[in-house]
Amino acid sequence: MSSKHVFPRHTRSDLPVAVGGEGCYLIDSTGKRYFDGSGGAAVSCLGHGDKEINQAIKDQLDQLAFAHTGFFTSQPAEDLADLLIAHAPPGIDRVYFVSGGSEAVEAAIKLGRQYFVELGLPEKGHVISRRQSYHGNTLGALAVGGNEWRRAPFAPLMIDTSHISPCYEYRGKQEDETSFEYGQRVANELEAEIERKGAANVMAFIAEPVVGATLGAVPAVEGYFKRIREICDKHHVLLILDEVMCGMGRTGSLFACEQEGISPDIITIAKGLGAGYQPIGAMLCSAKIYQAIEQGSGFFQHGHTYIGHPVATAASLAVFNAILDRGLIQRVNVMGDKLQEALESAFAQHPHIGDIRGRGLFRGVEIVEDRSTKSAFDPALGINKKIKKAAFEAGLICYPMGGTIDGQRGDHVLLAPPFILQDNHIDEIVSKLEIAIKASI
Repeated sequence: MSSKHVFPRHTRSDLPVAVGGEGCYLIDSTGKRYFDGSGGAAVSCLGHGDKEINQAIKDQLDQLAFAHTGFFTSQPAEDLADLLIAHAPPGIDRVYFVSGGSEAVEAAIKLGRQYFVELGLPEKGHVISRRQSYHGNTLGALAVGGNEWRRAPFAPLMIDTSHISPCYEYRGKQEDETSFEYGQRVANELEAEIERKGAANVMAFIAEPVVGATLGAVPAVEGYFKRIREICDKHHVLLILDEVMCGMGRTGSLFACEQEGISPDIITIAKGLGAGYQPIGAMLCSAKIYQAIEQGSGFFQHGHTYIGHPVATAASLAVFNAILDRGLIQRVNVMGDKLQEALESAFAQHPHIGDIRGRGLFRGVEIVEDRSTKSAFDPALGINKKIKKAAFEAGLICYPMGGTIDGQRGDHVLLAPPFILQDNHIDEIVSKLEIAIKASI
């Protein structure tokens, strides 16, 4: 069905109409069922049609739909913030609610900047991030991101940022290096860049603990983020971790950075925070940062109309409690291992699959033309687009992307299924992905 007035993501697309959702499946107007193998964009961690979450939304609507945070707080916002901080990494103490991931990153950048202004260090304004990262589509988030094809048209509008190498072991580690040595080498690029820009001018470093859309579920090697934390501390630079995709249990712990053994100064979360039942995101910061605002101007110079929305926070509170009460973090680890094993069984020897990686229920499959050289297919072939289309026709929603290597070359498929999937669903994911790859390469 083509849109007459909706401005779609792709003007030449002819999208089916989604009319229902049931567990791990979405259903279109013809009755066709699609397994949601990527949770949309790593969003639908509880699947679709969860009666408990739906009821929480209805109950909140019956009580209070909206109250502007310039005048009121609300109980679901207060309760959700308390629950988040009870499970957050050490030192994280305050929660600023927004409506999505890009908003969370914008809030993090602005808070980081205001923190140093409050401290009397207004020259600290430069942000460093990593190539092949993705932090959102608003101008500030786009500027700190390293997704080149998204950035290019808007470059004249964006703040100046600088980018270091990603921690991308499959392509970056040299033959004479251990994984640890590789991680230390690329982490040390941050210190070199801070010294090049002058530590007095650098405000923050932002990174995804497990890189999502742009690289395809790439975790850092052991020791990388501990070294990053050391460098940030040494040079009085804030560490912002973007867990919009990889947080809220997706990679096997509530916060992905738990597995790195570090605490950031600021964390951004979204996607799984509301599981798609309501639009919500959050920026969490340390007590140190909050106190600088509190004891300084007393006012965070930022805000949106729908921050802390009562219905959104009520839905998220129900989602978070479901993740905790239903033992879904343990389930993510068990089912994530099973998914990895199934992908390896099907594709480990495939001539065009170079790498199968990830953590928890956040997995990536990198497509190559030649496994021995890791060479990529010609981007003009649009391999990732063909796989997405063929998978969709087969009844599998997955998240392929191109430009994996440098923004232009390389293809991968990202998988982020609901935490509630069963063993038979893993078989369905793999078998339909096999069909799509066979049809596309």
